[in-house]
Amino acid sequence: MKTAHHTLAFVLALATAGAAHAQTYPTKPIRMIVAFSPGGGSDTAARILALRLSSALGQQVVVDNRPGASGNLGHDLGAKSTPDGYTLMWTSIGPIAVNVSLFSKLPYQPLRDFDPITISADSINALVVHPGVPARTVQEFIALARAEPGKLNYGSSGNGGAGHLAGELLNLMAGVKIVHIPYKGGGPAMLDLVGGQIQAIYATLVTALPHIRSGRIRGIAVTRAQRAPMIPELPTIAEGGLPGYEATNWYGILAPAKTPKPIIAQLNRELVKILGMPEVRDAYFAQGMLPLSSTPEAFRAHLKSEIEKWGGVIKQVGIRAD
Repeated sequence: MKTAHHTLAFVLALATAGAAHAQTYPTKPIRMIVAFSPGGGSDTAARILALRLSSALGQQVVVDNRPGASGNLGHDLGAKSTPDGYTLMWTSIGPIAVNVSLFSKLPYQPLRDFDPITISADSINALVVHPGVPARTVQEFIALARAEPGKLNYGSSGNGGAGHLAGELLNLMAGVKIVHIPYKGGGPAMLDLVGGQIQAIYATLVTALPHIRSGRIRGIAVTRAQRAPMIPELPTIAEGGLPGYEATNWYGILAPAKTPKPIIAQLNRELVKILGMPEVRDAYFAQGMLPLSSTPEAFRAHLKSEIEKWGGVIKQVGIRAD
């Protein structure tokens, strides 16, 4: 009886120590790596969350910008960080779901080297055209491309980016050839669209909306599965005549693989609460984004399916990194 009593006491002591440890997290500042430059859409969205996560956890969440190599540099650093809950990785579709197929060698493996916490936002893209393009709907745009193969073009922020892939998916699904023109960033591409040097772009709403409202460009459709609340009159590409079409430019939050499950669960709970706050929704809306959230398991499943989907498009089209 004495042995059993001592064993029970030992087990209870261990359980109490484990619970106490979980309750003490975090005891120091947390770093959130953002693999892009300060001031861009990705950085802004990350800072909106980092500020509120600091308040929720009672420790500062410090944004650490590590741009370079299409996001690979920052993600490599995140993958190799200590899995103790004190390094988080702000991610986007490119470095975590696309680059694995785009680059012949990647220094990290998305599904092996990271533990998903939650998806966080959809940076909504829209197909927009110069007013000189005689198309007002998706069907008219596709018909124009079919009538003059190779004459219609679209710009993007660069090879393998969300805008490039959105265009190639439409090409494949519609059976057309709209020529891709890569730029070094979305800003120069938008300038050339407004100036009439190119005919179309799959642009972020935050960039496109002021030009759509002023009439300098024409909105055709959004690339996501549902309409965007910022411009509900704009249909989706699927509604416009290409059923099943969806190309979302999403963000999410990861931790290095093998981060303790109670910490992942705690971070998920706090982040889901934050992403549901009206002020966060308003701040994201102002950036042309929609806040989203998920369980870690649902985010992993989404990530796996996006890797497969865009890997197929990249292989079919033969896209390579610059």
